Parts: sequence; C-alpha cells; structure tokens
Amino acid sequence: MGRAPRQWRPGSWRLARAQDTFLLGRRTELDLSLQSLQQGREMSDEELEDFESDQDDLEKEDDEKETEEWKDYRKEGEEYSEEWMLNPLTEDMMKEGLSLLCKTGNGLAHAYVKLEVKERDLTDIYLLRSYIHLRYVDVSENHLTDLSPLNNLTHLLWLKADGNNLWSAHLNELPYLQIASFAYNQITDTEGISHPRLGSLDLKGNRIRRVTGLDPQKLISLHTLELRGNQLESTLGINLPKLKNLFLAQNMLKKVEGLEHLSNLTTLHLRDNQIETLSGFSKEMTSLQYLNLRGNMVTHLGELAKLQDLPKLRALVLLDNPCTDENDYRQEALVQIPHLERLDKDFFEEEERAEAEEIRQRLKETQEEEAEAEHNSEPKVPSV
Repeated sequence: MGRAPRQWRPGSWRLARAQDTFLLGRRTELDLSLQSLQQGREMSDEELEDFESDQDDLEKEDDEKETEEWKDYRKEGEEYSEEWMLNPLTEDMMKEGLSLLCKTGNGLAHAYVKLEVKERDLTDIYLLRSYIHLRYVDVSENHLTDLSPLNNLTHLLWLKADGNNLWSAHLNELPYLQIASFAYNQITDTEGISHPRLGSLDLKGNRIRRVTGLDPQKLISLHTLELRGNQLESTLGINLPKLKNLFLAQNMLKKVEGLEHLSNLTTLHLRDNQIETLSGFSKEMTSLQYLNLRGNMVTHLGELAKLQDLPKLRALVLLDNPCTDENDYRQEALVQIPHLERLDKDFFEEEERAEAEEIRQRLKETQEEEAEAEHNSEPKVPSV
C-alpha cells in the first residue's frame, strides 16, 4: 500500500506573517541567489551550497507553520463569516495608513502613494476607488471578499492581499503591477490575472485544483509563480515561457506534465506531492538547475534516467522517497545523471565520480556486446 500523501496544514495567516517577517532577512539572502539565476548565470559551488542549505532550512521552517490553527481559523471563518459586522475602510483609516509622498504623473502635484491597512477587520475597501495615485497597497489580514475597487488604481506597482476571504484574484488589467500576493485566501482558480508587467505572483495556501487562464501572451513578464499548499492535481496550464521559479510543493500532484517547454525555468519545487514517475521533463528545459522532489513516492531508481536530458541540472533533492532506501542510491543517481553536482544535502566526491564513470563505461561495453551478438544471430539473406 502506498505511503499516504502529506497534507497541507498551514498556520494561521497571522502566525504565517509573523514567521515570514522573522525569516525576511534570510529570504533576502536567498533572493540574491535567485536573482543570479534570473540573470542567466550558473551559480558557483559555494553559492549552490548556500542556496541549497537555505532552501532546506526555509522549507523546514515553512513546515513548522503547518499547524491546526489554520484549520481552526478556516472553520471559524466558514461558520461565522456571515456574522462579521460590516467594517468599511474610512477616511480616518486612510489618514493613518497613507505614506510616501511623491509627485504625480504630470509632475505638477504630490500625492501619497503607499497605503497599509492590514489587520483592521475590514470588509469593504470601496473608498480606494478615488485614490488613483496609489502604487503600493497592503490590505492583508482583513475579511475582504472583493478587490474590485482596486481596478481604478492604474498606477499600482505592488499589492498584498494575504489572509482575507477572497474567492478570486480577478482584477482588470493593471498596466504597471509588478508584484501581487494573494496567499492564504480561499481562491479556487487562477482566472482574471493578466497584468503585462507582473513579475511575481503568490497564490500559496489557497484552494486551487487546476491552473487555468494564465495567458502567456499577457503574462509576458512573470518569472516567479508560487502555488505551494493548494489542491493542485495537475501541472497543466503553466505554459509561461518567461517563468524562472515555480513552487508547487504540498499539492496533490501525481506526475509532471505541461512544463516541457519552460526553457527559462531554473528552480522547480515539487516537494510533498504524490509523484511516482519522473516523466514530463525534456531537453527544452535547458535552464533547470535546482529540482526538489523531496517527500514524493518515487520508488524505482531507474526513474532517474528520465532526468538525463536536463543539461544544467546541478542540485537534486530526493529525500523521503522510497528509492532513497536503496543501498546504491547515490551511486545510481550519478551514473544516470553524470553532470549532477549535489544530491540532497551533499556534494559528490571525486571518488564517487570516478566510480560512477567506471560503471557507465562497463554498461556501455555490455550494451555494445549485446547489440553485436544480436546482430550476428540474425539470419542472413542469401544474395541473388
């Protein structure tokens, strides 16, 4: 009987935010590594080691957020959402939350362009319709179900709406929006996201089962997509050619499909899913350097041969898969993927490389001998 899939149990949005703040400094360092990937260069061994260590540590701390508190919060929200008292955004709240005085577009006037109104128990932000000069908006940790007033904010660059009760991330096309976060809501689809300058989209901790509506002709700048902790059953629908970083951990995936043409993808996280086969990777994925498959259900070491076509794969994480219990796990991985530099937390030693090369050579000779023997055993057709 197969191993039960790991369930996504994120902490409450308030707890998650506090822990994310605690980790901000270390995430900044990690972002520098990601930036080096986005700039198209390969990481040095030292950078790769730091990158991998940070990934492992951050993922471990992310796991610690997965508490029953989030379940309790969602249950409470579902049972009592109708009982919340209406609490619209007011002018007084605006005065407290506005900051960053800047020139307006014509340069002849000034306006505040940053608004922070998080943790105010807001149910309505209709007032924002008239604040058209806003560029940075944080409405996270409220009780919002509708973001449509933001459609008027055509100068918006940065939006954070985490920890609300949103069922959709749908907005009109915002021409300058670059970063958008809708984490820990109740969003069920990815429709209505079509911002041409959007570079980073965070939808983790929602209820998305399938990715639909992400148009590569419109999302021409999207390089980072965070879908961790949803209910995804397929990777189809993520055909975004500019994508560099894709986070799909803690979903319900059984295989990889539809990612074959992501030639700019450098980082792929598939941790804690139900993946049994490593089909779905292709030679066109020419930039992929880091692949995390920890906590899946890969049983056979022979599946590793399907990663041979990834020319820049340098770091592979397979911890907590059944195949890692095999005695020759590390050796077989290096035999199948000669250019691999790091498996799980450890770099390969020169002795391991030399031994793997000898095994590959013996296998090649055996295959050639078998092919020759088969050729010689074929009946010869007499010449006329």
